[in-house]
Amino acid sequence: MIKEIIKAFETKYPNAECSLNFNTPLELLIAVMLSAQSTDAMVNKITPRLFRELKTAKDFSECDIKKLEVLVKSSGFYHNKAKNIKATCTIIDKKYNGIVPKTMEELTALPGVGRKTANVVLLNAFNICEGIAVDTHAKRIANRIGLSDKDDALKVEQDLLKIIPKKDWYKMNHLLVYHGRETCTARNPKCDVCCINKWCKKEGV
Repeated sequence: MIKEIIKAFETKYPNAECSLNFNTPLELLIAVMLSAQSTDAMVNKITPRLFRELKTAKDFSECDIKKLEVLVKSSGFYHNKAKNIKATCTIIDKKYNGIVPKTMEELTALPGVGRKTANVVLLNAFNICEGIAVDTHAKRIANRIGLSDKDDALKVEQDLLKIIPKKDWYKMNHLLVYHGRETCTARNPKCDVCCINKWCKKEGV
């Protein structure tokens, strides 16, 4: 079944890719941190000005926290996000000479950086695929299809990694997000036009 689901996703979303705008690994890391409890569209509105004013880890590290809060306010939860971004960039500046680290262990040790964020950065900035980033879309779809019955994102990821072939991990990172945005929405999912309708258990729908 999983092979058929992946094939259906690929046919439906042939151009699925990261929708956050970025030019460097640092920009992507910060953008993903801002996307928590927000949308990529909103983050893409915030980051042009943010990255014009602050370009390096040192810039973010030395930025006044109140100014940083103003710059990221529209993303929501801005007090905590600004604090984590500043702390993370301080570590990147001091410990890694301003270069974003390339391992899961190093990334997840940074303030405000969980496995989902690390997966996105590794995949899209360094072309390193260590797993599947389980955001709200991936979790919702996995639960509805019946690929996982877990609530915890880390446990959902482990369930997905067991049944999705490793060669497909890369593409599924993007395909699940696209399907969640366009078809399997949180409210009123479009089951009647869903490309995987016949395989979905529709749990919770």
